[in-house]
Amino acid sequence: MIVGPELIAIAVFLFTYALIIDERIHRAVVAMLGASIVVLLHIVPWEMIPEYIDLGTIFLLIGMMIIVNTARGSGLFEYIAIKTAKLAKGSPMRVLILFSIVTGLTSAFLDNVTTVLLITPMLLYVASVMKTSPMPFLIAEIFASNIGGAATLIGDPPNIMIGSAAGLTFNEFIINMAPMMAVNLLVVLGLLALIYRKDLHVSPDERESIERTFAELKDREAIRDWSLFKKSVIVIALVIGMFFIHDQLGLEPALVALIGASILLFWSRQSPEEIFEKIEWPALFFFGGLFVVVGALVETGVIASVAQFVVENVHSGGEAILIIAWFSAIASAIVDNIPLTATLIPLIQDMSVAMDIYPLWWALSLGACLGGNGTVIGASANVVVLGIAARNGYSISFMEFLKIGMLVLFITVAIGTAFLWFNYVVL
Repeated sequence: MIVGPELIAIAVFLFTYALIIDERIHRAVVAMLGASIVVLLHIVPWEMIPEYIDLGTIFLLIGMMIIVNTARGSGLFEYIAIKTAKLAKGSPMRVLILFSIVTGLTSAFLDNVTTVLLITPMLLYVASVMKTSPMPFLIAEIFASNIGGAATLIGDPPNIMIGSAAGLTFNEFIINMAPMMAVNLLVVLGLLALIYRKDLHVSPDERESIERTFAELKDREAIRDWSLFKKSVIVIALVIGMFFIHDQLGLEPALVALIGASILLFWSRQSPEEIFEKIEWPALFFFGGLFVVVGALVETGVIASVAQFVVENVHSGGEAILIIAWFSAIASAIVDNIPLTATLIPLIQDMSVAMDIYPLWWALSLGACLGGNGTVIGASANVVVLGIAARNGYSISFMEFLKIGMLVLFITVAIGTAFLWFNYVVL
């Protein structure tokens, strides 16, 4: 019996997905292997590869990685962390709230993995000064990074992919996603304050001692290169400003990021070799390979068939919003949200023949970004933060995180779907 291209495409996709979940082989290698198989078997013709690899996503990530890695050498992010710690005035609860807000805001404009890499070491230090466990702070940081990353086009890889595929602007993400994420962050902070109220309680004398210690921290000493610091602030502000008006300028977000990266590299005279070495090349190759594997499902008509089945069984746009949001949220808690998003994007595109798919992009963003809060392995930021914590002698079990994470997942996705339902079904 001759196996058809559809079955081969499905088998390669499932094989790739299984190895990604297993994690014994690096996911970039797995994605490249899957892409190589579908191209070798002519499931995806060689000349179609540029069409399936989303260069908008790839170049946006490269540009932002260059900017962040260049700015990091100035001490900019350590300076922000110390300033935040001083504002807490000796209160562990205030540390949790302020650092969560900083994490959420930073994750909205920088990749959330980069954000947690910068903030986690500082939180560990602050916790050591307070002589308290850092786990409440770190768990709050995880949730804040995933919530903040969902607020903008550039905050989380799924949003970058969705924006590029659907042609959505930076401002559209701000209008549709930022308000619900602001509400979500406030609700989650209130929930965590309730859960950890006993762990974060200190006596007045202890608070005074902690405040004195924080007052001795020299925030300006964190800045290692004043010239680079000023240039980094200017360029980052310029890039963020251009993101807000990129559609009026006729510029793609990826081009804005690359322009900013080029300006900062040229102006700062930093060694490009050192900066380029710090780029997360495995993540970029993972994206590229995965795009091709999913492209095989598109090329063989598998995605179109699934979309047709969904359309035939979904009777309204409201039903589609609920299905997309909750399916992507639950699935993202179990598997990586990047391959999930790559799979659902062409499915939603094919649903355009039967309904308005504009609200479905926000449903996908909501579920894919916030579903990562559900489990330890649900998002890259979770793995990074808890990995750093484990190396410093602090750990949380899968089940301990699950109890809080799933509660946060259901609350935040429920709030988000209520926003979408009101905006696109009720109104």
